[in-house]
Amino acid sequence: EDKALATRQSSQQVLNKLAEAIPDLVGGSADLTPSNLTKFKGAVDFQATTPEGRYIRFGVREHAMAALCNGMAAYGMVRPFCATFLNFIGYAIGAVRVSALSHLGVIYVATHDSIGLGEDGPTHQPVEMLLALRATPNLLTIRPADANEVAGAYAIALEHTTTPTVIALSRQGCANLAASSAEKVSLGAYVISAPPDGQAPQIVLVGSGSEVQTLQSALPLLSPLRIQLVSMPCWELFDNQSADYKESIFPKSTPVLAMEALAAEGWCKYAHSVIGMRSFGASGPAKDVQKRFGFTTENVAEKAKELLDYFKDRPIPCLLDRPN
Repeated sequence: EDKALATRQSSQQVLNKLAEAIPDLVGGSADLTPSNLTKFKGAVDFQATTPEGRYIRFGVREHAMAALCNGMAAYGMVRPFCATFLNFIGYAIGAVRVSALSHLGVIYVATHDSIGLGEDGPTHQPVEMLLALRATPNLLTIRPADANEVAGAYAIALEHTTTPTVIALSRQGCANLAASSAEKVSLGAYVISAPPDGQAPQIVLVGSGSEVQTLQSALPLLSPLRIQLVSMPCWELFDNQSADYKESIFPKSTPVLAMEALAAEGWCKYAHSVIGMRSFGASGPAKDVQKRFGFTTENVAEKAKELLDYFKDRPIPCLLDRPN
């Protein structure tokens, strides 16, 4: 069994391989290299004395960093990436918007992606940032659940040369899921586990990033209910799928419970109930903070049962059944 790695650590492994294969991949971090883990093997700093260097020490200037990457992407000949904490991408948001508006395929690596970062507290814990990015036109926001999905996220980012991509990565460990897939990240959402023998699910559990493992751990607590578990790393890619595929993920007449350790807002497009953030976070060990805000297997089981009970005598609306 593979060791549980923070997705930022999986990202570092992917970057090491990509840098070997793609000599025009150039980038760096906003003075957070030891935390973002973006310096790939063999990287030489870009300096006056080493102009061949492919690693840029941008300093604590997120907006300028993103703007410089826009300039490099517009000029061509290199594929730029840059990194900071997800919460601090807010400092760069104007330049990120220009990436999207100008069809520049900049890759944004955004680590420490939820309240799961722990002791740094609410000044560092992103709540609203992912929702703001998801609302930006021509921008892909991908929050992978494990190492396989991290590889898939980078593949998608590299393929989308006229669309920037934000890859949101965890500080805490994420177990590698048995049914995760690098290829299926391109679908935006896909089934991790389903009821046996093609039976219809009684409820769908859906999440992104580090919360997918929490949802999976809750399955034994909900036995013998028929449950479909879905990983949803990218809303934008899912929204581009066919109606039939969307319905296979969120079947009609089936309640959906979502979990994400960021803003609950926005999930109402897909889920009837959400375990999410409705306030700023708190400082403390990650597990204590997660427990305080309800990101536990026990709370998943409780909320799932509450949702099933709520719809016991009510019609279940199909949230996908709406005009474009």
